[in-house]
Amino acid sequence: MRDVSLWRCLLGVEKTVIEAVEFDEDAEVLIASVRPTKRQRGRCGVCRRRSPGYDAGAGRRRWRALDLGMVAAVLEADAPRVSCREHGVVVAAVPWARHDAGHTYAFDETVAWLATQSSKSTVTELMRIAWRTVGSVITRVWDEIEAQHDRFAGLRRIGIDEISYKKGHKYLMVVVDHDTRRLVWAAPGRSSATVGEFFDLLGEERCAQITHVSADGADFIDAIVAKRCPAAVRVADPFPVVRWATHALDEVRRQAWTDARPRARHEPTRARGRPPADAPPRLGGRLRTGGTGARASAGAGGDRGRTASSRSSGTPDLGPAISISIPGSSISPRPSFPRPPGCPYRLGGSVNSTTTTWPAFASPVAPLGISTSWP
Repeated sequence: MRDVSLWRCLLGVEKTVIEAVEFDEDAEVLIASVRPTKRQRGRCGVCRRRSPGYDAGAGRRRWRALDLGMVAAVLEADAPRVSCREHGVVVAAVPWARHDAGHTYAFDETVAWLATQSSKSTVTELMRIAWRTVGSVITRVWDEIEAQHDRFAGLRRIGIDEISYKKGHKYLMVVVDHDTRRLVWAAPGRSSATVGEFFDLLGEERCAQITHVSADGADFIDAIVAKRCPAAVRVADPFPVVRWATHALDEVRRQAWTDARPRARHEPTRARGRPPADAPPRLGGRLRTGGTGARASAGAGGDRGRTASSRSSGTPDLGPAISISIPGSSISPRPSFPRPPGCPYRLGGSVNSTTTTWPAFASPVAPLGISTSWP
């Protein structure tokens, strides 16, 4: 391999003539003097169309290349201007860098990849650039990729959600493709207008091809999805379903204790210590109300809330156990979670699948259809 070919590989350039390579000991920088090949000269920096020359420009300029070990490397070349019939007077294109960029293709692509794989400090320290420069590099690389690829092609099942960033209430609305498991769109904001921007980019034809949309049950998302994708099945994430069920169970628990306390106050006081095994159950220990769909048992507290079965078996009663059954969901009946510290009751309920199909996003409690009965 000739020296020129070796330097071309080390610097990561193509269609480039390497005139000379020297090392600046004072600045500790490797400087490679280069020029485009004959076929790459005299082209517009924006559209790459051949254009007549205009002037010599501002003279020679430099482009940052990938470091060679611990040594920084730059490319140095003339930067003449051409007169494009579409874009006017612009700097001529070079085959090793994008238009208006101060870094080579290899440098930009390496920075963009590191930004997706590592932390902010790692990128800036390894590449020896500022974080603001990283943002500019990502913008250039993404604009080129988006012009070559259609990221909305083949969208069928999507997920919409928001994430917070920085301090305060600052949000990003994101859309993912469930089939390919990749991010397809993101924009700052948390409103129906932000979600509408995505569907505007998608277009009516592609909106009609969406079959499933998952979200967290937010009303502003549901309203836009129902309007722009009326045929799509709307799917609720597991978290809001569990949250709705927990709120509903908490209301049932509070009502149960409210109903049990008055009856417990009128019961005769027992002697201290463990009651005998054949002691009759207390009147306020069990309560029955009409309805179906959820079952719970509640005690008045302490030994007074213990059932006869728990006294006979010697197993401590942790308090009321509440379970819930939701039509159309995958919440199993009467599993129990351990009682949290300081919590006088235990809850039943678990989600057995990653998502729970829901006909529409509505109020947290109304669609659950909860009713209670006490054994």
